[in-house]
Amino acid sequence: MSTRKNQILNFDLRVIDFFKQTFIPFARFSLFLVFFWFGMIKLLGFSPASPLAEALVAHTVGLMYFQVLFVVLALLEVVIGLLFLFPRATRIVIPLLLLHMLIVCSPLLLVPDYTWQGFFLPTLEGQYIIKNAVVVAVAIGVAASTKPLKK
Repeated sequence: MSTRKNQILNFDLRVIDFFKQTFIPFARFSLFLVFFWFGMIKLLGFSPASPLAEALVAHTVGLMYFQVLFVVLALLEVVIGLLFLFPRATRIVIPLLLLHMLIVCSPLLLVPDYTWQGFFLPTLEGQYIIKNAVVVAVAIGVAASTKPLKK
């Protein structure tokens, strides 16, 4: 094999090794950042998702519960974010994340006027929700790295 090809192969292996070593910490921090940040802007009253959340609550349990449920959702997001910083909390945070995803993805079906502008044409809010598939994929990657329980 040529020297140039060996150099490229060695570089490729070093890059892949770097990604293998940094993926989980980076993924955990990214999940923390997204959930903590979005939760905090909800708690502080600056979330652009408020109208969508209000429409969902009005359609499901009634507007009289909106404020309480919005704060609970925001606190859940903050807690999920914080728990992703602790590898030992993975078994706790993954079910919380899945519950959260059920709630925040439900507008795609329950309030389609806010999430779809046509067949397979999501609104900006709909796109925001659909991108949660990436969050779930990253969380699955983090969960897959979890050490097995000892017998």
